[in-house]
Amino acid sequence: QVQLVESGGGLVQAGDSLRLSCAVSGRTSSSLAMGWFRQAPGKEREFVATITWSGSTFYANSVKGRFTISRDNAKNTVYLQMNSLKPEDTAVYYCAAGPQTPRNYWGQGTQVTVSS
Repeated sequence: QVQLVESGGGLVQAGDSLRLSCAVSGRTSSSLAMGWFRQAPGKEREFVATITWSGSTFYANSVKGRFTISRDNAKNTVYLQMNSLKPEDTAVYYCAAGPQTPRNYWGQGTQVTVSS
């Protein structure tokens, strides 16, 4: 069973940076498509970024150029580097994984709050 544990969330000011981590256990992360999603209060969960097993990355338009997804296969960990944070980035951020697309397994989420 794949388990995902996120960390790195917190309270920051607009313009600051944060790096989220997602530790993967139960399966080698390099064989999985990994992704980050987020859910703001009163809104539906939305896609943020994904990285395929081959290393290709894709981003939501709202974070393109500010966020970077990466993976460290040796540590079985996936990261989301978030720069130039905006108040509208405030949400619970979830790590997800799957054999083809990051939809099968989910972490418990980590809160990111950006103050103006």
